[in-house]
Amino acid sequence: MKIKNQQQNPVLLIHGINDTGAVFHTMEQYLRQRGWSVYTLDLVPNNGDIGLDELAQQIADYVAANFLPEQPLDLVGFSMGGIVSRYYLQRLGGIQRVQRFVTISSPHNGTMIAYASQRPGCKQMRVNSALLNDLNFDAAMLKQLNFTSIWTPYDLMIVPANSSQMLLGREVILPVGLHSWMLTDSRSLAAVAEALTEPVKPYPQFVYTRNSQKLPLGGGNI
Repeated sequence: MKIKNQQQNPVLLIHGINDTGAVFHTMEQYLRQRGWSVYTLDLVPNNGDIGLDELAQQIADYVAANFLPEQPLDLVGFSMGGIVSRYYLQRLGGIQRVQRFVTISSPHNGTMIAYASQRPGCKQMRVNSALLNDLNFDAAMLKQLNFTSIWTPYDLMIVPANSSQMLLGREVILPVGLHSWMLTDSRSLAAVAEALTEPVKPYPQFVYTRNSQKLPLGGGNI
């Protein structure tokens, strides 16, 4: 169960396709200098050879192995990592312990670039994929935590760029020139830090199920 905590939580950074945790070097140093404990996870394989739902289990396993059950944490996902993180939150119980969730240039509504590959994970990032439709069907459950989406209208990897928009939570639009620069641009770094310092919402007394019913905490699976 979440603990109401206005202090800085440990932050777990989840990278995108064909990346490793090393892509967060600048962001990790930026956050550490401001007092955060920062963790990175290398998703394996990182090239889309397996589904994003399978990669999400790696987040669940990492959290279970590295954090005490009562420890709340914050989650930041870049590009594909934002979708993998959403699966962990929405389908693997992560929403019960993550207090702040930030996505950076993530294809919440799919990207045309994903049609260039037949790999399972890439297919799941296509527009109207079964996985994205499933996650977006009950995306309202993300209102239980502090959710921020950060994106740039000049993104050439997320096509159309506004696929990174969500109709909930807080949105930050930055005029950053390239997809990869979203992890190093000073404005993006500042936006992430701001999102991670927002006062935590009180934990709600219910959760949303896929059929939009409300259940008391602990009363059923989501």
